Amino acid sequence: MKRLSLLLSAFLALVPMLSASSSKPGVTVSEFGRMPDQRVVQLYTVTNANGLKMDVTNYGAIIVRLYVPDRDGKLDDIVLGFDEFSGYTPDSPYLGAVVGRYGNRIADGKFTLDGKTYTLAKNNTPNGVPVHLHGGEVGFDKVLWNAEPVSKDGIHGVKLSYTAKDGEEGYPGNVTVTVHYWLTNENELKITYAATTDKATPLNVTQHTYFNLSGAGVGTILDHEVTLDASHFTPTDKGLIPTGEIAPVEGTPFDFRKPHKIGARIDADHEQLKLGGGYDHNWVLDKKKPGELSRAAVVYEAKTGRQIEVFTTEPGIQFYAGNFLDGTIKGKQGRTYLYRGGLCLETQHFPDSPNQPNFPSTILRPGKTYESTTIYRFSTR
Repeated sequence: MKRLSLLLSAFLALVPMLSASSSKPGVTVSEFGRMPDQRVVQLYTVTNANGLKMDVTNYGAIIVRLYVPDRDGKLDDIVLGFDEFSGYTPDSPYLGAVVGRYGNRIADGKFTLDGKTYTLAKNNTPNGVPVHLHGGEVGFDKVLWNAEPVSKDGIHGVKLSYTAKDGEEGYPGNVTVTVHYWLTNENELKITYAATTDKATPLNVTQHTYFNLSGAGVGTILDHEVTLDASHFTPTDKGLIPTGEIAPVEGTPFDFRKPHKIGARIDADHEQLKLGGGYDHNWVLDKKKPGELSRAAVVYEAKTGRQIEVFTTEPGIQFYAGNFLDGTIKGKQGRTYLYRGGLCLETQHFPDSPNQPNFPSTILRPGKTYESTTIYRFSTR
């Protein structure tokens, strides 16, 4: 009986992998759950020509699952999340979501624009300091987006759009945001963002997926090797708000210009690591010209051979090593997400830019279009 139970468990573990590898290219739609007001939450399953599969829900524009192969061709889901919609409500630590209006932190929940001061929610308290984080109490990660399948030149994906109202979460302007997720036949997740507004407003939209290249819920990410194409970063104060300094990484645990395992220096005796509880900082990407699509990061996991290369038009990237995961979240297949059990690579403008005049501007004005592109390229070695 025990043997039969073990065989059944092994088969059930294989079911997601088998369905991922046997699906035809395209997009299918199914119901994922319902909002409290009974609006239907949809799940969009995108498959490319190589059998890679991605599940996206229109709640929070969340990437629920992403199956990519290891060096032996075995497909595994490499993003943290939940099997059911209920896991994402009423709150989760932004697993897989698009965050905004302003991704990352704003000091004291305030900014001044064109002579007027705006007050935002202080929904995060790093080291006991209240700050604004990821758009507030109900940011882009907690709303229902309009969504539809899209296909172009044999590539399939999902188009999601949302209009944030003037005054929503304290921000000015009616802002319409459109996000496209494309799963290309080059095994890339290509994300494009576009937005317009009728009043000047800060805008910094990013993707907050937690990756674990060993598989979602399989150990920690401390053995993952990271390369960041950045010779500077933005140190923070106690509230994890940038001080305004753009500091060189050379000679510090923040120098990832050559590959380093995350665990090698994450607990080093360095003030910035103590403030962030590890890596939770913005790196200033080395770009030849602003806005160019260039490589930002590489992550490699030796046991599976999986690798992610990140390319972006954004000037910065927030490398976050899951320091606030505390082992209490149970995710897919009942697996517990461990402390430092996932990492985020959030392509972005710099934190607190509305209050930092020396940082690249994040102000979107009427008549202008916000545009941004990020590509996550999956391969093995």
